[in-house]
Amino acid sequence: MLLRLLEKKEHAQTRALYERIFTEDSSAFIDFYYFIKTRDNDIFVIEEDGEIHSMIHLNPYEMHVGNFEFLSHYIVAVATDVVYRKRGYMKVLLEKSMAYMYANKEPFTFLMPAAEKIYAPYDFRFIYKQGQRDVVIENLTMEDLTIEHKNREIVEAKLGDGKAMALFFASNITENNQVYCKHDETYYQSLLLEQQSQDGGISLLKEDGKIVGLFAYGLEEEKIIIREPLFLKGYQTLFLKAVKDLNTEKTSSMKWIGVTGAWIQEEKPMIMARIIHLPTFLSALTVKVGERIDCSIAVIDTILRQNSRIWHLSNSMGETGVQVKETENSDGVITIGALTSLLFGYKTVEEIAAEEDVILTDGIICQLKKLDVLKRKILNEVV
Repeated sequence: MLLRLLEKKEHAQTRALYERIFTEDSSAFIDFYYFIKTRDNDIFVIEEDGEIHSMIHLNPYEMHVGNFEFLSHYIVAVATDVVYRKRGYMKVLLEKSMAYMYANKEPFTFLMPAAEKIYAPYDFRFIYKQGQRDVVIENLTMEDLTIEHKNREIVEAKLGDGKAMALFFASNITENNQVYCKHDETYYQSLLLEQQSQDGGISLLKEDGKIVGLFAYGLEEEKIIIREPLFLKGYQTLFLKAVKDLNTEKTSSMKWIGVTGAWIQEEKPMIMARIIHLPTFLSALTVKVGERIDCSIAVIDTILRQNSRIWHLSNSMGETGVQVKETENSDGVITIGALTSLLFGYKTVEEIAAEEDVILTDGIICQLKKLDVLKRKILNEVV
């Protein structure tokens, strides 16, 4: 067994394994993935008999966490040839990847699991539920664009619209969210190419030539998938008109993913994450306005043992930023998995206090409640 990090020029050598495992992906999508995504990602592989039989891809994203911006890797394309399974290759690849990210001081990594049970043993926890809705196109009813809406239009995005889409996101979406991928010009250009590889694109909602909303769409398993619909208040009708205009002879149904409010039919646990470099992650947190935190907690991390320390959390008078340092006396004990659930706002302090291997006194529970945990998130990335 040979475990190694591929050089960029070698990334195409993993395509044959990708095609053997991910048979649901079209040739057009795989072309997009290997032309765009593998140009700047990292791929660890295990070779046997001179060939690649197991791999893990680490796709880089610039992530906003609170008031900070960090590089974070999204784990995808975890695959092993059938006859080489049950040899512990996935464990080796995951632990090597996490050590690699720890060395880069990345605060966390994230992924979309095929099943929770696969990644839970490595302390990955769900942190994000995605609002979804199944829609029969015929049942959509709305007023058409009338004369008073003549300054509104629906257009298909082009690569040259990347900058304008990024500006719309930055101006209208980021303020109310604590965790999200940086949606810059390159992000939207890549997203457009991704959707086009799935017989789709990005629809822009405009008024007086200015973007007031957008959504990505593609065709998957004979269903139109509407991804991350974002639009300003008052433009719901325009969005519905744009959605209905997508009706094709190929399908009569849709799934909207990344929806909010009254449109949510189901909230599906979608993204799991794992804290990687704990002191970096903790330093990105804040306490609630007007609160003072002063506590110490012992963290148990059986994989990244450098995180297994007693960490003291505090903040200065009038400041909300958390100061982090190692100390000797602990007020409680918490696993890295439970801490991930807590700090991403997925579980309450009381819920994690009931978990196995977690010991929290009433005092430390009170202190941890002062943290402004990362509840507000947008994580709708696919690859």
